[in-house]
Amino acid sequence: MGTATKRNIPPPTYFKPAPSEIQYGKMRFLITDRPSDMTINNFIEELSKHNARAVVRVCEPTYETKPLLSNGIDVLDWEFVDGSPPPPEVIDKWLSLTKESFKQHPDQCIAVHCVAGLGRAPVLVAIALMEAGMKYEDAVDLIRRHRRGALNQKQLNFLEKYKPTGQLRKLRYGVDGKNAKGCCVM
Repeated sequence: MGTATKRNIPPPTYFKPAPSEIQYGKMRFLITDRPSDMTINNFIEELSKHNARAVVRVCEPTYETKPLLSNGIDVLDWEFVDGSPPPPEVIDKWLSLTKESFKQHPDQCIAVHCVAGLGRAPVLVAIALMEAGMKYEDAVDLIRRHRRGALNQKQLNFLEKYKPTGQLRKLRYGVDGKNAKGCCVM
């Protein structure tokens, strides 16, 4: 019989997905996983690259916010249950933030993260996309193209039944309708 050779195989490595920027009309979102105190400087660098001035944290707090705040980045804690759709009060705050942020600072990006950036954060972005006029299927497809494995069945069922109110429709178009001159071709 031959002798077995022992090979040193490294342990499996977990690769975190890279931050994903989702853009639709005047809206830009950055979906990320949760940083740690050890990675917060890299996180701030990434936020700066995307001009994110607000971070919505929808998971339990596990890192200090002082470094973000001292870099002019607001942190909003809107934790809700992992694997679930957001409660109505979180949706209301999210839509209000989205509307005001892009109205006042159209060049900025809103960052949103949960633990892995695959459930709670993407569901909020999908809601914003749908509120701006995107169909449910298209919102899910866009997010999943940038964030493979995003959204579980419970969240998909919620989004499929979600009835947008159109609160973000004005953000769908890259041009501010107030100053644009209209034209009709018949």
